[in-house]
Amino acid sequence: MINNEAFAKRLQKIMDFYGESASSFAEKIGVQRSSISHILSGRNKPSLDFVMKVLSSYTEVELYWLLNGKGTFPTKQQKKTTPLENSSQIAFKENKDKTIERIVIFYKDGCFTSYKN
Repeated sequence: MINNEAFAKRLQKIMDFYGESASSFAEKIGVQRSSISHILSGRNKPSLDFVMKVLSSYTEVELYWLLNGKGTFPTKQQKKTTPLENSSQIAFKENKDKTIERIVIFYKDGCFTSYKN
């Protein structure tokens, strides 16, 4: 059985991690904004369809963590990189046909800023 309050906290953690509002999160997973609001408030329980949409849209979310709080989030460890003078130029040349979707800056105190294109 899923603990609704704990599930809502984990859902909020996912939204915070990705810098998503309830509206943008709902749009990304393909549900109505009210669905997110009702789950976060504890009014409704998440459906299997809802859980599967979250998992398919956010690959760093583990099923067992989302449902039971056991495991880790995010599943992938963030690589720590050091800026190199030519690395951005090389990446740009190799990826010139790609467009930037989002830039996220992580701070040492655990906060982050997300910029969407």
